[in-house]
Amino acid sequence: MSRNLSSSMNITKTVIETEQGVVAAQHRGAAEAGAAVLAAGGDAVDAAIATSFAIGVVEPWMSGPAGGGGLMLWRADEGRAYALNYGMRSPAGLDPADYPLNKGGKSDDLFPWDTVEGERNVHGATAVAVPGLVDGMGKMHERFGTMPWAELLAPAIAMANEGLLVDWFAALNIASSTRSLAKDPDAAALFLEDGQWPTVSGWTALAEKRLDMSGMARSLQEIAEQGARALYDGDLAQMLAKDVQAKGGALSTDDLHNYHAFFCDPLSFDYRGTQFDVLPGLTAGPTMREAMQVMAERELGAAPDSKAYSAYADGLNQSYATRLASMGHDGETHGHEGCTTHFSVVDKHGNMVSQTQTLLSIFGSRVVSPSTGFLLNNGIMWFDPVQGRPNSLAPDKPCLMNICPALGSKGENRFAFGASGGRKIVSAVTQLSSFVADFDMDLAATFHQPRIDVSGGETIVADETLDDATLDALRATRSVTTTKRTLFPYAFACPAGVMRRNGKNSGCTEIMSPWGDAIAEDKGTI
Repeated sequence: MSRNLSSSMNITKTVIETEQGVVAAQHRGAAEAGAAVLAAGGDAVDAAIATSFAIGVVEPWMSGPAGGGGLMLWRADEGRAYALNYGMRSPAGLDPADYPLNKGGKSDDLFPWDTVEGERNVHGATAVAVPGLVDGMGKMHERFGTMPWAELLAPAIAMANEGLLVDWFAALNIASSTRSLAKDPDAAALFLEDGQWPTVSGWTALAEKRLDMSGMARSLQEIAEQGARALYDGDLAQMLAKDVQAKGGALSTDDLHNYHAFFCDPLSFDYRGTQFDVLPGLTAGPTMREAMQVMAERELGAAPDSKAYSAYADGLNQSYATRLASMGHDGETHGHEGCTTHFSVVDKHGNMVSQTQTLLSIFGSRVVSPSTGFLLNNGIMWFDPVQGRPNSLAPDKPCLMNICPALGSKGENRFAFGASGGRKIVSAVTQLSSFVADFDMDLAATFHQPRIDVSGGETIVADETLDDATLDALRATRSVTTTKRTLFPYAFACPAGVMRRNGKNSGCTEIMSPWGDAIAEDKGTI
């Protein structure tokens, strides 16, 4: 693939330092909405809530109200971190016997589980888990929000009423899933031309083409007026459960009513004098900690060189071996990576949010709830369909997540990092964190530095711009594949982060992302 691409093109992103707040998100429009909340007097929590709902509208195949995730929050006035888990759960009425295994073969989606007949754990309403995002945002607002709830949902509602703009990148994402979207009449009606063809704007067309998101707008308006629990206890809960059950899924109103996101103590650890706070439990937080514990025993140079990347590979390889054995993953990654999104926020007071949310696969279950307008998750795919394993499919069980939102502090400097990219996430967040902790890089240098990916398989994927000495050192112990850092597909995770350094704030997103951007509060728009 790399042979087809330009060898002379150089892509960078400008990182500006400011005393104002900054929102770094994988879609510029969502970052602008969050920045506008900061400009209106909101803090990092308010901006994160606004960004969360807005990004679910402008890149609905990545996340949305019917998804889940988790976040890390730094409260500057308290000098402490909080962890919030709003991960998805399997429905209480789910029966593992309804997911019979095929004979032989592995899934070609995010996880290499044994395949299920009809891929019922991946596609369709039978793959839908209990969503957690809306309740998570409600819990965070109830505890820390400073602006009215309805005002924070207003940008997302306005975006949904305007309709989703189909630019070339949106068209590319839709085209990549046309075949699976066409299987659900409501998904096909929303995203495809005549229910069967990819939606495109044309090679040189300047006229805007937008998708009708009015159903989503109405549901968000109801959540804005009635509060977060409207999706769990109100008419929306009745409609959502009815839609899923009509399409063969197990989600019930009791599942929604009984769901509650929860705050918990962060997993905190020290790495060479840098303090980290990450999500505990069934996330990639423990994997990151173990990787950095291995790295801490290694001698590194004055810059990221062969010693550093060898330490990254060893740390990530060992920590993923633990993850595979204890959390239920096994084997190689195949096919599509998870379509998650991440954004980070810092306000002028130094409060920070590192937030990751997901539908899991691209377009989730590829099913739309017609009554709510929400694209639904496929969280059931997070479970191993083989019984008797650590993460085996079962009713009323929390889903294992690859998310790794992280907070770090080194002296007076603080940062909030995270990424999308399924199993690639922890590799990215670990290396970005090391670039700051070990080499005192600023945000621009951190995000432009080449990375490797070690995700539990036998092969290391390495950025081809790494020097020969580094690549040779990696090849001495493992198989190495080199590749360009490209726009599509992403060979590495897609990070977003903010930093507070010497009293000034900055933000950056994956340099190859055409949508991702960091917006200062005076540039925010709603």
